[in-house]
Amino acid sequence: MDENKSFVKEIADIKTNFPQWYTDIVLKTEMVDYGPVKGTMIIRPYGYEIWENIQFELNKRIKNTGHKNAYFPLFIPYNFIAKEAEHVEGFAPEVAMVTHAGGEKLAEPIVVRPTSETLFGTMYSKWIKSWRDLPLLLNQWANVVRWEKTTRPFLRTTEFLWQEGHTAHATKQEAEEETIKMLHVYEEFMKNVLALPVLVGKKSEKEKFAGAETTYSVESITLDGKCLQSGTSHYLGQKFAKAFDIKFLDKDGEHKFVYTTSWGVSTRLIGAMIMAHGDVRGIALPPKVAPIQVVIIPISKKDEVKEKAENIFNSLKDKNIRCELDERNQSPGWKFNEWEMKGVPLRIEIGPRDIEKNCVQIQRRDTLTKEEVKFENIDEYVLNKLDEIQVAMYEKALKHLQSRIKEVHSFDELKEAVNNGFIAKSMWCGSRESEEKVKELTTATSRVMPFDQTPFDDKCVVTGEKAKFVVYFAKAY
Repeated sequence: MDENKSFVKEIADIKTNFPQWYTDIVLKTEMVDYGPVKGTMIIRPYGYEIWENIQFELNKRIKNTGHKNAYFPLFIPYNFIAKEAEHVEGFAPEVAMVTHAGGEKLAEPIVVRPTSETLFGTMYSKWIKSWRDLPLLLNQWANVVRWEKTTRPFLRTTEFLWQEGHTAHATKQEAEEETIKMLHVYEEFMKNVLALPVLVGKKSEKEKFAGAETTYSVESITLDGKCLQSGTSHYLGQKFAKAFDIKFLDKDGEHKFVYTTSWGVSTRLIGAMIMAHGDVRGIALPPKVAPIQVVIIPISKKDEVKEKAENIFNSLKDKNIRCELDERNQSPGWKFNEWEMKGVPLRIEIGPRDIEKNCVQIQRRDTLTKEEVKFENIDEYVLNKLDEIQVAMYEKALKHLQSRIKEVHSFDELKEAVNNGFIAKSMWCGSRESEEKVKELTTATSRVMPFDQTPFDDKCVVTGEKAKFVVYFAKAY
């Protein structure tokens, strides 16, 4: 116990200072470090491998829905951004621009990519000529730069990694269906890969993406009861098509503007996982994205222990289980604490007594329960247990989400709910003024209007006027 206290002494108490706990844990577990330019981050191998696993799993789903990957330049001419007024207004405060290059001032500034709608739009106007060219379904994995004032590793940084899909369609219906389809791809991915339950729905006019007709979002919840926008899908209508002259010759012989969409998730997902699955010992990673799914720790330096540990390691590796054999010159207790902090789903301990009994001790990270397993059953046990942990982590997080939703019927109830770490399920009139009042008096914002709009009251929780929507208000990172 004393060793554990010593090991985590540099980490804030998760119960009393959750935001600082989060920052401490991502640094202490060597997921990330601060970059030399303010607001940037260096993703270290342990954190980057999580991102690689996210990419692998999500990329399969994106390709299975008919999209193809491409890559577009980091630099965008400023006049591209300026073509869509609402878009440039929304991104202006965050845009970084290159004004000098090669020792000379540029004739026109170049924008460092904050998002790529304008660049895709420019190229789509060149590539799309006929209805036969549609739908055009492209995605790219890239980095973007947004000059944020307040940053936190993974959640909000000046530069981050993401995936952004951009599609063009012949009809409004096709584009709207694409927008919803990709939203549900994210929802399924977050459930089955990241073990994250999410609130899914439509953003308000105030909170929607700059230049979009409609924005939909998936919102995860943190252990301290705040929301985190974890992915968005935007129906852009014909705004960008008209701004960039993306037309096609339809089957009826008429030239028409296309309908476009865009959708994306980022390295913020890593932060969302950590904030949903942590505890006093550190983080807990879902097996499907954990860089190391099983760590094997010999309790003795005896040859027979070392040999058996290596045999187990090789056997698990042959089953495509991501595992590590920890033979470092540290005490077993120190190793236990470190791997628990790093969130490795399963830990296998083996010592001389275990060899005598023909077994090992295997501990789960999510429940901290330990079982004795016979040597001949280890491979099957580990494979089954990893699947069991994946499901159990989702179910635990889902219970937490459900416990944090509180139906409110007055503004006082809304304030009390959001100030105590709850998501306030509210009836709302839909006005921007009432939304701004909530933010001003509570710092909470509207998160999503769920697809299930079954009313539970007839009055707006803010104004008392006739309610139009069911909406979730919550504080957010």
